[in-house]
Amino acid sequence: MTEAPSNRLISLDVFRGMTIAAMVLVNNPGTWSHIYDPLEHAPWHGLTPTDWIFPFFLFIVGIAISIALGKRIAEGVTRRVYSKIVSRSAMIFGLGLSMSVIPFFQFAATDAPDSLKMLIWMAMAGGLLFLLLRNFKIAGILLGLSIAGIIGLNLGGYNVVPYNFGTMRISGVLQRIAVCYLVVSIIFLHTNWKQQLGIAIAILLGYWAMMTLIPVPGCEVTSIGDKACNLAAWLDRTILTEDHIWRSAKVFDPEGILSTLPAIATTISGVLTGTWLISKRDTLQKSTGMFFFGVVLFAAGYIWNSYFPFNKALWTSSYVLVTSGLALLTLGACYWLIDIKGYKKWAKPFVIFGVNALPLFVFSGIFARMIGAYRVIGAEGQPVVIQKWIFDNVFLAIAQPVDASLLYAICFILLWLFLMWLLYRKKIFIKV
Repeated sequence: MTEAPSNRLISLDVFRGMTIAAMVLVNNPGTWSHIYDPLEHAPWHGLTPTDWIFPFFLFIVGIAISIALGKRIAEGVTRRVYSKIVSRSAMIFGLGLSMSVIPFFQFAATDAPDSLKMLIWMAMAGGLLFLLLRNFKIAGILLGLSIAGIIGLNLGGYNVVPYNFGTMRISGVLQRIAVCYLVVSIIFLHTNWKQQLGIAIAILLGYWAMMTLIPVPGCEVTSIGDKACNLAAWLDRTILTEDHIWRSAKVFDPEGILSTLPAIATTISGVLTGTWLISKRDTLQKSTGMFFFGVVLFAAGYIWNSYFPFNKALWTSSYVLVTSGLALLTLGACYWLIDIKGYKKWAKPFVIFGVNALPLFVFSGIFARMIGAYRVIGAEGQPVVIQKWIFDNVFLAIAQPVDASLLYAICFILLWLFLMWLLYRKKIFIKV
């Protein structure tokens, strides 16, 4: 737990808050069957506003690297700096895995009452929260209670089906953030901005060449238009194996191994932007520069799209350029409005989200899984998960399915705005 310093770049907090709020919003519709097109990912090739969100977050990670580690370089790089980078990466990676494995048993297959299973789940989530707050005593108590609860269910004669680690997804959003943070931090400590730019360009060109020129074993034709017969998907199946990749795809992972390379280039674009922001140039030059380079990258991305199409799942090089350009334009607009013109009142909700972005993502995700697992008795006397019960009985009663789905998502994010506001007013800012 730390307090936000008074000299924070408010526009960056706002941009981070807008990005994480959008991520939570699109991840939590009332029903996946009825969603407005801009709130869905492109099916394969293509670009929607939803596809902007993850690269925006990696872009922000890059900015944070240059701001935080720039001070470390000035003070002298020590083993402690490397230790902090590695431990922070491991923590973020572990959080990503925790979101999928908690509560360490299969909720639906375990025959104990849902109320008892949910208490164990809540104790685990609470323990994770207090771990992040560095309150290890309470965290230990809650995690101990959750373990005792699982043992109690077994002793009570219930069939507790353990989590199947043999099908655990290894990659994910936080896992990719962790890897990009680790790699780009090391790059930043040992290179200047020109070398960083060169590395990013080499990655994008190299990835383009690998994805278009290297034949895929077992495929008659190698094509990035084929979800299975492209190099990134083949490597995911070969190294991670099908049991450990994204279940919804089965043949590729959208946060896979090879596609993390261009994601590193996205993060480097943020590092270069951060270096620009902390330079001695005046604020108008900084704002103008972000708009200029944003337009250049956006245009370059669209040109490259003709040869290497936008594809979020493959994180194609054209996708890196166009989303980095959009990120520069969005941050530039926030910077001009907030840090130059002083228009700050409208941005307060996004500041609240931005200063606690990581716990918002983690715990809103855990909460969504909870209400998607806990069952109540529906109108027909059959058990139904509480999320569906709320959606059917509250939101579908007042709107058409697609509008009801959006309204549910908006109310979900407003609930978390209130919870994050409680942390904000107590000056609790959770970092790793």
